[in-house]
Amino acid sequence: MLEIVKNPKKTKTVKELGAVDISLIQEDILNLSQEYWDKYDCLKPNGFDVFNRTTQHIIFKFVTDYSKPFPDLVEYPIWEEWKNKLEPIMRAIVEPYGYLENTIGKVILAKLIPGGRIGAHIDNVVESIYPLKLHVPIATNPHVKMFVGDRSYHFQVGRAYEMNNMALHSVTNDGDSPRIHLIFTYYDRQVNVAKDRDPELITAHLREQVKRDEGVFDPLLLS
Repeated sequence: MLEIVKNPKKTKTVKELGAVDISLIQEDILNLSQEYWDKYDCLKPNGFDVFNRTTQHIIFKFVTDYSKPFPDLVEYPIWEEWKNKLEPIMRAIVEPYGYLENTIGKVILAKLIPGGRIGAHIDNVVESIYPLKLHVPIATNPHVKMFVGDRSYHFQVGRAYEMNNMALHSVTNDGDSPRIHLIFTYYDRQVNVAKDRDPELITAHLREQVKRDEGVFDPLLLS
C-alpha cells in the first residue's frame, strides 16, 4: 500500500508570490542553444507522455523515487554550473513562507515550444503530493495560458507563483516564441540529499518505474 501524505498548506489553485529579480539568470537562460536543450532533455527522468513533442526540460535536482512521499533528492552534475545563480533567487522567493525547517526539492527548467500544449493532468505521483510547486517565468508571450481548475492565468515574467499541482492543470502556447519557466518544489521539512547516488542510475530507475508500476500513477490514489 502506497503512503499518501497530503499538504493542507497548498494553495487551492494559484497564488501569486510577488515580484522576483531574475536579471542575473534571464539572459543566460535565453541564450542557451538548442543543442544545449537537446543534450539535457535527453537525460531527463520525467518522460511522461504529457510532455511528448511539446516540452523540453533541463533537470538540476530531482527525486530518487516517485512512489515515496519524501524520497531522497539527487543533484545532477549540471547543478554545480547553475547552483550559485539559481539558489539565491529561489531562496528569496520562499523566504516569506517562514518555514523553520525547509528544503528546496526538484529544480527544473521547462521550455514549451511555440504552438505547444501540455494536456490537462494532475502531477499524480506520490512524491508530488506534498511539496509546494513554484513557477518563475523566464520567457513568455501574451498568448500563453495556464489553466488551473476552471480558471485561466497568464504567468508574467518578473513574478513568482505557487500552483496547486494536485488540481487539474494544462498549458497552451499559441504564440510564436517559447515559454520558459524555472520550476521548483519546496518542503516545510528537511529532505535528504543523497550525495552518493548516481544521477544516471536514478534516471534509468525512474523511467522504468513509470513503465512498470501503474499504481504509482493512479489518479484515484489522490482523491
